[in-house]
Formats: sequence, structure tokens, C-alpha cells
Amino acid sequence: MSEEDKLQFDPRAVVVSERVVINAPQAAVWSVLVDFANYSAWNPFCVEAEGRLAVGEPLTMKLKNYLVPGEFFDNVEIITEINAPQLIAWSAPWVEDWPYPARRDQFVEKKGEGGCCYHSTDAFLGPHGIHVMRFAGPWVKRAFDDTAYALKAYVEG
Repeated sequence: MSEEDKLQFDPRAVVVSERVVINAPQAAVWSVLVDFANYSAWNPFCVEAEGRLAVGEPLTMKLKNYLVPGEFFDNVEIITEINAPQLIAWSAPWVEDWPYPARRDQFVEKKGEGGCCYHSTDAFLGPHGIHVMRFAGPWVKRAFDDTAYALKAYVEG
């Protein structure tokens, strides 16, 4: 399989969170979003995160399992894009033992005087992306919506 096939994009295999208006400056929201060490203070989905804010660096996360209440799972992705204070993205690569690549993008868009809008997407890539979407899409959507509203509450609080 070609590298292009392994990472093919299907618009039907993308989770999009709610767009949440946050009554705080874009820079304030960005600083919380990239302060990985403090995710446990506000993030109900990614309850732990460790990594250096740099493209190519791993981000180690402990995520809430929305399919099994009370359980968590470990996940490591690679930071693939930083466009401060507007976008951070990380990706799970294609590997032979786990051929389910994905890319998560988090957007902080400036809105008027002192406010911003936050949302995130997760694109499940490759030939299995649509199957991952059908299985995981609903709980990933819930996790991302929970994260968006928790970020709003934390920053505004």
C-alpha cells in the first residue's frame, strides 16, 4: 500500500466538535490549551498530558474511555502543527501493528473584542478511517464536546 493510500482523507470520517464561544482573549485560551501539564485541572477527556510544545515531539496522554465508565487508556501522538495562537494539531501515524492513522486539530479563532471561538476535529485517515468513524465517531464527538465546554468554563472561571 502506498504512503498516500495509508493517509487518504475521507470527509465522511471526520468528527467535528461543537463550536464554543469563549469570553476570553484568544491568547488566554491558547495558553490553557498548550499547558499540557495542567490538563488534569480542567479537561474531562484528556485527564493527563505530557509533552514538549514542538512539532515532531510526542504527546503522551491518558484519556477517558467513554465506552467503559471509570476506565482510562494511554495514547501517544506526535505534534504535527503549531500555528500559535490559532491551531495545534497532533497525529497518530500509520504503523503496521495499528493501521489507524488520525489527525486531531484544535482551533482558537479570534472573535471581536476580547473573545474567541474554540472547536476541534479528528480525521480518521486511510482505508480503515470510515470504519473507525462508525465505531468511535459518536464517543469521540462526545469527548470533544465535553472538552470544548470544559475549556470554556475553566478559562471563563
